[in-house]
Amino acid sequence: SLSDSWDMKVSPVVSVPRGEDAVLGCSFTHPKQQDFSGKITVKWLARETSAFPFFRCSVQNNSMERLSDCSVSGLKYSLAGDPRWGELSLLIRRVHLTDNGTYFCRVELDNGWWNNLQKETQLYVTAKPQILSLSVVETSPGSDSSTRRLQCEAEGHPLPTITWLSASNSPMGDQVQTSNVSPYRLISSVPYLEEDVFTCRVESRLGGAEWRYPPSNTLIITLTVCGLIALLLSTGFICYTRNKARVKSSPGCENTDTEENHQQGSDSPAEGDVELQLVYSAVTVTSSASSQHAAFRSSTRHQEEPGVFYCDRSAASKV
Repeated sequence: SLSDSWDMKVSPVVSVPRGEDAVLGCSFTHPKQQDFSGKITVKWLARETSAFPFFRCSVQNNSMERLSDCSVSGLKYSLAGDPRWGELSLLIRRVHLTDNGTYFCRVELDNGWWNNLQKETQLYVTAKPQILSLSVVETSPGSDSSTRRLQCEAEGHPLPTITWLSASNSPMGDQVQTSNVSPYRLISSVPYLEEDVFTCRVESRLGGAEWRYPPSNTLIITLTVCGLIALLLSTGFICYTRNKARVKSSPGCENTDTEENHQQGSDSPAEGDVELQLVYSAVTVTSSASSQHAAFRSSTRHQEEPGVFYCDRSAASKV
């Protein structure tokens, strides 16, 4: 019989983390493998033995052609071996949780319905527990004593367990409602009031995760304080720079009387400072002619106002 003359080996179970590539091992031998010159057809089926093949390719056993339709880079499925050497392994790229399940490796010679062999293998995609959401939801009146519940949605494979912890880290058992949404996802909830603080913890043999509600404000407070400090430092630096520039731009008379008069006149209006700068500028421009300078000084003296100190540039130059 065919089963006595053929042999096929498959990997019983292949376990792969989500997001990585998986190889479902499959190989075969038959008595006339060295002399067979016909066509070898590889088929992979999922879930059921009679399902339509989701992958199929063929190659002549005595040819040297490339496996163009069997090994295409970038596609979800491709062969990881060469059927002419008895390798029928299937490569599945970047597996998802939905790829979990039963697969069947099938080989046919010359497309013969009776000249074929098929075996089963399992793909087990693992995923560490993770919390997808943690939020307050409104429930319909009459469904519970509380119309507001804190809901935690988690995912993982194997399916994790959910534990609720109170503010004192004590496990909660009363009024906890948990239901499976899919083979890899579940939802759990507890009654919630505004002042409550709860922690949703998910665990499996691959690890665990937990979220706290309401979330901690430590990060927000830290960022706020750092922002205020940066604002104060930048404001102080700007004020220092402006004051330094103002001192450099103002003509000075190295006289203690000047400092005292300046302190006494600090309460005068801002316009006084502008008038003082104009007088200095005029004196500098007319300093080349002594007669004009004397006339100008005489005229400006009549315009002096109390509380404004005027520096005599000529007297300073003599010193």
